[in-house]
Amino acid sequence: MTALRLRPWQRTAFDKFTAIEDDEGDFLAVATPGAGKTTFALTCARWALARQRRRLIVVAPTSHLKIQWSLAAHRLGLELDPQWSPGGGIAKDVHGIVTTFQQVATGDTANVLKGVANDAFVILDELHHAGDEKAWGDAVRLAFSGAHRRLCLSGTPFRSDTAAIPFVRYDDGQAYADFEYGYGDALSDGGVVRPVYFPRVDGNMEWSAPDGSVLSASFQDELARDGMSQRLRAALSLEREWLPHVLEQAHERLMYLRGTHPQAGGLVIAMDQEHAHGIARLIRQRFATPADVVVSDDPGASAKITAFAESDAPWLVSVRMVSEGVDIPRLRVGVYASTISTELFFRQAVGRFVRWQAGRPSQKAFVYLPDDVRLRTHAFQIMESRRHVLRRFESGDELAETGIAGIDAPLDEFPHEFAPEQLSLFSVLSAVATGVQIHAMTPAGVAIPFEFGVDESELAEPVFADDPLLELDLPDIPTDAGWGPAGQASGRSVFEIKDELRGRNANLAKKLVDITGWGHARVNGEMNRLANVVAVSSATVDQLERRVHKSEDWLVQLRKRR
Repeated sequence: MTALRLRPWQRTAFDKFTAIEDDEGDFLAVATPGAGKTTFALTCARWALARQRRRLIVVAPTSHLKIQWSLAAHRLGLELDPQWSPGGGIAKDVHGIVTTFQQVATGDTANVLKGVANDAFVILDELHHAGDEKAWGDAVRLAFSGAHRRLCLSGTPFRSDTAAIPFVRYDDGQAYADFEYGYGDALSDGGVVRPVYFPRVDGNMEWSAPDGSVLSASFQDELARDGMSQRLRAALSLEREWLPHVLEQAHERLMYLRGTHPQAGGLVIAMDQEHAHGIARLIRQRFATPADVVVSDDPGASAKITAFAESDAPWLVSVRMVSEGVDIPRLRVGVYASTISTELFFRQAVGRFVRWQAGRPSQKAFVYLPDDVRLRTHAFQIMESRRHVLRRFESGDELAETGIAGIDAPLDEFPHEFAPEQLSLFSVLSAVATGVQIHAMTPAGVAIPFEFGVDESELAEPVFADDPLLELDLPDIPTDAGWGPAGQASGRSVFEIKDELRGRNANLAKKLVDITGWGHARVNGEMNRLANVVAVSSATVDQLERRVHKSEDWLVQLRKRR
């Protein structure tokens, strides 16, 4: 039996989840980033698997989050394989697997998962991604329609297209959430999320538009939609002074915070890869400070994010990799240097800075913004204690047509304001920062001016002492292989142990290829035969250890014969 400690909202949501009959199938929980959706979902999974042994499947938005889910599951007594592939089976020493929405929609994976997920408990993390492409939504429906129960999670439940999201109940075009916990609720509770402040920087920008006209405007001037996008791109140019000025202010703020919080980190969200590398060079050269870059096509991106999260490095620059669900609690300063103006993407970005760190008295976070009217609107709305809704906009809807409140493009649409041939005609003539305004929101949702020198009262860490409602005792759940390998005494997850063992097996295979002259396929086949293993992908820890020992013996024998 394991005692789990829950936050009040997690316990309330858990009680509501467990009160629903199994045959109702779907449960949608909407909770602000940083609130602890992962812990809530895995607690529900522990409860469900304790009632009846069944497979657990988690679908995450990104590959990096597969690892994060696996490690979080291990801490709650569940073992998940984040390296599962449709070509391999599922090992007996895990409770289930973690995959991504993209992987589900790739090739024949959905059909494979249809069998794997039959009567399973499925967690769909940030489910709105299933509406990113029609093929994704179709694949998710195909793969998980036969699941026993589906627990759907979202922290930023806003769609900016007309795609219906699978397993979400709509009523008159509006989605129904079974439980909601907003940013205002979390601020009021204390000890859940940080207060975030938004320094908004104005400026005077001048640029040559694609049609050859020369335009100039500050962020306070009213422009048409194309003009707003061009003005924002001009401000974010590294060849002019607006962005370097803002980066300097953000860097000074970060260095000040590191005086009392030495591990505090900063994140810049850039337009594209070239922009990201340019920002990192500027930080390194102008401030003599290290800055790492993480981009989506870097095979080591996930490892870089993990390394940054666990280090005390000051700056990370990213395009899209550090988005929803990525947990770097030490982030205290951000610079929003992206041309994406959708509310969904903005909320995901700001969500990286709200995570509370227990035991730290001062928790303020600062996200520097262009004073663009769309971003300004999001900055105020993000801290309103209001109902979060998922909505399908029908064709002709005024909000969808005009792009009010930033609902102007799907999350993953690259922010091209112009066609490629027009983009080459766009040039920035000047961009100068002029003034900074900073507003914060109280837990009651009231905007107040904020000055750096004001020592406003901090949100206190809550006291949950001796509240029996927040303690939850759940039975431990063995895998089909039993209670797990002895190596777990070190605290490592099954995935971490296997990752090491697979590396050792791969090194042995290389040595055996060299000494035998055989091909890799033949060598690996013989290694499997010696250890009585069907496939490395579905092997248990015990089987992988046996494969290492048998292969080492084989290697010793071959060397003796030489």
